Amino acid sequence: MPFPIRLLLLLLLTAVARPAAAQSTAFTKDNFGDNKDGLREAVRELKDGDAEYRADPPRYAQALPHYLAAQQFNPNNAELNVKIGDCYLNSAAKTAALPYLQKAAKLDVTADARTHYLLARALHLSARWREATAEYQLAPAVGGNTRNGDAQALTANDLQRRIQECRNGQQLMAHPVRVFIDNAGPELNSSASDYGPVVSADEATILITSRRAGSTGGKKDPEGNGYFEDIYQSTWRGKAWSPAANLGPPVNTDDHNATVGLAPDGQRMLVYSGTNGGDLLEATLGGTAWDKPRRLSGRVNTASHETSASYSPDGRYLYFVSDRPGGAGGSDIYKVDLEGKNQPVSLGPVINTAYGEEGVFMQPDGKTMFFSSEGHNSMGGYDIFKSVFENGKWSEPENLGWPINTPDDDVFFVTSASGRHGYYSSDRPGGLGAKDIYRITFLGPEKQLVLSEENQLLASRLAPVKQTVLAPAVAVATAQVTILKGTVTDDATKQPLEAAVDLVDNASGQTIATFRSNATSGKYLVSLPSGTNYGIVVRQEGYLFHSENFDLPAGAAYAEVVKDIAMKRLEVGTTIVLRNIFFDTGKATLRPESRAELERLQKLLTETPALKLEMAGHTDNVGEAGLNQNLSQRRAQAVVAYLAQHGIGGARLTAAGYGETRPVAPNATKAGRQLNRRTEFKVTAK
Repeated sequence: MPFPIRLLLLLLLTAVARPAAAQSTAFTKDNFGDNKDGLREAVRELKDGDAEYRADPPRYAQALPHYLAAQQFNPNNAELNVKIGDCYLNSAAKTAALPYLQKAAKLDVTADARTHYLLARALHLSARWREATAEYQLAPAVGGNTRNGDAQALTANDLQRRIQECRNGQQLMAHPVRVFIDNAGPELNSSASDYGPVVSADEATILITSRRAGSTGGKKDPEGNGYFEDIYQSTWRGKAWSPAANLGPPVNTDDHNATVGLAPDGQRMLVYSGTNGGDLLEATLGGTAWDKPRRLSGRVNTASHETSASYSPDGRYLYFVSDRPGGAGGSDIYKVDLEGKNQPVSLGPVINTAYGEEGVFMQPDGKTMFFSSEGHNSMGGYDIFKSVFENGKWSEPENLGWPINTPDDDVFFVTSASGRHGYYSSDRPGGLGAKDIYRITFLGPEKQLVLSEENQLLASRLAPVKQTVLAPAVAVATAQVTILKGTVTDDATKQPLEAAVDLVDNASGQTIATFRSNATSGKYLVSLPSGTNYGIVVRQEGYLFHSENFDLPAGAAYAEVVKDIAMKRLEVGTTIVLRNIFFDTGKATLRPESRAELERLQKLLTETPALKLEMAGHTDNVGEAGLNQNLSQRRAQAVVAYLAQHGIGGARLTAAGYGETRPVAPNATKAGRQLNRRTEFKVTAK
């Protein structure tokens, strides 16, 4: 047999042995002539789906059920599978697009650039970095005739950016951060989308945005994303959150209402409103109910889109996101002094990129900022980053890493003041709805390998395995902030009291911020970033002021202090400790940090002309009793002399030194001795 004929037979046999390549099946009578009724119904579903899909803008959620119905009849149409994949890519369930797009690519080996791009996006969102990169490389730049929003006017730079995101994802996924990511549970999450968590500094209160049934207005989103947004609130019960409760009017309205930010003390809330293109509002907690949100000033809200914001710990500054003209690109992060008149200032090129920034959150330490960005070294969409403001500049943003960040959008991340827990929303397998609230627990450094005869335990894996020992939970970084909280009450009646809480920088004598205890519960919370000698002054009309001192050196680690404060009325015999009067060790010379406290005392005497006081000095029992007595007397006289020099008549003041004779705590401990070293006044006449 001649050689060419033998070769021809071999090729024919090979062709017979090889399975036929899959081909796209059209919706035609030639293919489905034996089921005309089914074909007619499938074509009708296709037509209805196309009407939604080709709308401007496309209504993906409405198109998807029609396409899925048609696909049940004919699963082997490449174009239909592409459209289903496209719809899923524009939904909360983006990763569901992958099998449809993979099938489309197999059915149509001549797939166009758009199909390669959509498949690349689905692979990218599934963290299949190398496969996604290969598909991106098969998707040359295309014009604006694509239907998927991600692919509109796709340029070569856009494709290179996507490929770089895949490289970033590979690197970050190879070095996962040690965290637990737990669903916050049915108390916060529903079968609908739940997102936008904001928490108080002590992690006692959380507010979220939800599209669940039972919304205030009862309206459904025309784009098929559930009900209109409402804000819900929950409190921590020690082991779990209480069931989230709808805030109702006046915070929630018939329109969309979404959480944006919460002051560290939980007494003020920032709300997003979709009116005017997107504005920020503020609501205040009056006792147990939130008041009607008020629109922030024109320096914050513009004709542009303002979407998220966060207070500084003292409540004076606002960090917010806006796409106003003049930015670096997309949405940028700005800072504004709420008490001043200057215009907002961009945080600059270290933070803001040519892409979008979103979801800004300032930690209660006043210097650690979390935000989301499409730029920097994102692994896809928005990733969460951290930057610290030190020495007058922001540090290079640090990606929080895998698995906190994913190839999809990760936005609106907040933490407790300790930095131990973070909260955000994510669409993850096993969730209760489209988007759920998740709680992140940051773990400590990896434990060293411990060998024994019975087992080998290594705390190094994120996925749970049998008999894995994990390090105890610690802060993501040592939080340099102290949370002071407690309840203000009337000393006589023991009833909760609304009062002003002044935060004073003793070095400058300036009042940094003023907060208020809750009108109903009397509870207060103050965030104290390290690096300052603070005076805490609680005041209310009809009561003597109460003072506390917290000297927090730079670098002081996180602490939470509970201090209940009983306010005393101005009555003869009442004694008040002046905790912000300072002397040099062993001396009676008033230190400059005492000025703010002395001025408060002077003001009290000036405003109450009949008031007479005894200034008393006290010491601990260290040293000779006679020397302690003399020192306490001289210190009391130093305070009287200051007041006399500032216009207070000498007949209204007396000085008494009690030395170590009237301790208020045991002298056996350092803390007890510190409490015994004090200056106080007693009302002798009013």
